[in-house]
Amino acid sequence: MADADLVRLGSLAEVVTLKAGAVLTREGDVAPYVFNITSGSLRVYKLLPDGRRQITGFLFAGDFLGLAIGEHYVFSAEAIEPTTVCRFRKGPFRALVESSSPLEHMLLHRTSHELAAAQNQMLLLGRKTAIERLASFLLDLPGHDPARPTAPGHVRLPMKRGEIADYLGLTIETVSRVLTRMKAKGIISMPSQSDLIVERPDLLRAHADGEV
Repeated sequence: MADADLVRLGSLAEVVTLKAGAVLTREGDVAPYVFNITSGSLRVYKLLPDGRRQITGFLFAGDFLGLAIGEHYVFSAEAIEPTTVCRFRKGPFRALVESSSPLEHMLLHRTSHELAAAQNQMLLLGRKTAIERLASFLLDLPGHDPARPTAPGHVRLPMKRGEIADYLGLTIETVSRVLTRMKAKGIISMPSQSDLIVERPDLLRAHADGEV
């Protein structure tokens, strides 16, 4: 983006700081804002008619939220950990996008990426076994959080096991059991609850692809 566009974007931004568990948006609320995550992470989810929660994605620094056209949010978003976002009113933000080709191109790229991620989750939920779902998740997760690069094979897990289960359409017991199986096979190790090391990326990939 040109420096002038960056200055205009900065002038529209209002910084919002969230504690872990704090609500950013609620499904059904009026949607006057677009958000850009600058640090931390969010869980995005919908409540099913029976009251269960379906997590539809995890967002990290650089991701946008609220770009969809509509007067109400179609999801809820909460901070997984201490998180900072920039908040923009939709009207001025869209006016800036329409006048800035680089920003428009970047948002189109983001939207395409979100569509691909949604299609991938449909595949995870509809076709893959539990171990295939979790292996795919562990392989994909580092690429969604590029602002916090890690050593090769290291996977940050800021979300809880129950949140992983909700995202993958599994039970928390199944997620814990599959992780234990992966550790027993030497595929992964876990120095802590929020850190995972992929010891055998070849085997993890094979499980993700259903080749084991």
